[in-house]
Amino acid sequence: MGIAYDENFDAAFGLDGKNAIITGAASGIGEAIARMFSKKAANVALADVNSAVYGVEADIRRGSGGVKTMCLVGDVTDAAFRAGIVENVSNAFGGIDILVNCAGIALLEEAEELPEDYWDKTMDVNLKAAFMLSQAVGRYMIKNGGGKIINIASQASVVSLDRHVAYCASKAGLVSVTQVLAAEWAEYGINVNAISPTVVLTELGKKAWAGAVGENMKKLIPAGRFGYPEEIAACAAYLASGAANLITGANIVIDGGYTIK
Repeated sequence: MGIAYDENFDAAFGLDGKNAIITGAASGIGEAIARMFSKKAANVALADVNSAVYGVEADIRRGSGGVKTMCLVGDVTDAAFRAGIVENVSNAFGGIDILVNCAGIALLEEAEELPEDYWDKTMDVNLKAAFMLSQAVGRYMIKNGGGKIINIASQASVVSLDRHVAYCASKAGLVSVTQVLAAEWAEYGINVNAISPTVVLTELGKKAWAGAVGENMKKLIPAGRFGYPEEIAACAAYLASGAANLITGANIVIDGGYTIK
């Protein structure tokens, strides 16, 4: 006797007609998620402080097959900008089904030398802004039948990394926020999950981990390599789909085995 799935179970992990907001969408993992979601037929709103996001949005629109796209250029640490995201996307798309908090920064220094402004900026972008935008979108989802929130954390949320004290603290905090929101909002049909990647070969990642430092790091990863943005985007697409309706409060670590050692 086979497993009796819900009649709405989607084995193709489709996002047809869903409305998604992706922060940090001008490059790297955020860009890959925006492209992946559009390929899955979701309407995508790309938010970033970098105006290069306009080029990404235009490229997606050209190959999107008719999905709706829009750009929102601004700083996620600004409350007015965050409020505008919710208002503009809900008006333009007719709803909000998915939020991906991908905007983030990494200001690295030895713990004894870390400037206070590095700590504050890291917390403001990586933790506070992600929570406040989740809160705003969560309020909308509570009123409108649920949705999916996905927070891009890091392997640094579960292990210590040299010179990453602020970054580790911010990402560990983001996972904790994920768990609390998942617990509080499950009754409203809202799934909240985190994804924690290892080093990912974005343009920034390629530069930061080039040469001997990268080769030494790969020796610590059982799989022997770094991740690709598309691998993180594929996990986000799954979590955003109806196939993942029972997954909430999870921190999915995509690290080639780094954190199991």
